[in-house]
Amino acid sequence: MNKIDDVLKQYNCKLNDTQVAETVKEILSKKLEENKNEAVYKTCFNCIDLTSLNSTDTYEGIAAMMEKVNSFKQNFPEMPSVGAVCVYPSMVETAKNTLKEKIGIASVSAGFPSSQTFLEVKIAETAMCVLEGATEIDIVISIGKFLSKDYQTVAEEISEIKAACRNAHLKVILETGALKTAESIKIASIIAMEAGGDFIKTSTGKMEPAATLEAAYVMCLAISDFYKKTGIKIGFKPAGGIVTTEDACKYYSIVKEVLGEDWLNNKLFRIGASRLANNLLTSIYGKEIAYF
Repeated sequence: MNKIDDVLKQYNCKLNDTQVAETVKEILSKKLEENKNEAVYKTCFNCIDLTSLNSTDTYEGIAAMMEKVNSFKQNFPEMPSVGAVCVYPSMVETAKNTLKEKIGIASVSAGFPSSQTFLEVKIAETAMCVLEGATEIDIVISIGKFLSKDYQTVAEEISEIKAACRNAHLKVILETGALKTAESIKIASIIAMEAGGDFIKTSTGKMEPAATLEAAYVMCLAISDFYKKTGIKIGFKPAGGIVTTEDACKYYSIVKEVLGEDWLNNKLFRIGASRLANNLLTSIYGKEIAYF
């Protein structure tokens, strides 16, 4: 691929963290209340990647989660389903064999969550996930190499993993909590998109801070810049610590304000969550629901 340092020169990555925080605060003060409504709640629900990424996951537990998705429409006929399910590589086959709904099967891969393994292992694990039935792959950038400013290696790794995805969509996790600054988050976003990522994602949920609204804003700015340059729409996925209905509405508001209506669907907007689904259902129906 092209020298990534030359590519980065085509973008403005000089961002001020204080100004980013102030802009996010302004967007929410003006737009959040109007987005607190049932239609938005349903859209957010339809954009959920229903996630189970625990060391205690069992085949039985994942199968039970899939059956909950299968029977969801019977229990909530007026609701859209979730956008996808997200599991560990060893659980992809169970998800595929149990899931009947035509939604995405996402698998984390490539040494998730640390990404501290050999590129050959990352490629092999990704290819195996796709072979088992994953239609979406979530990987973490090589954070250590990024922090060492070895941007070319970071980009080339993503590009090679993308090739191993075949027809599966690739979501690239930046682990924004480790990147610290808005400038670094924007650089990582551009690298991920230029290297072939179909989505950029905030966090693994395995370190703090996880998703933040400031990181979301910067990533959406990067997506907008990339779209203006290439005409290609890249998706955005916040993940990690997004639990309440208000949390979801805040991220929805950022996406709507920066990227516009075209991004407010599960083809271009996902929310990685395990507890959010029940909270959205509770807000929609006005009573406590603990379905998932």
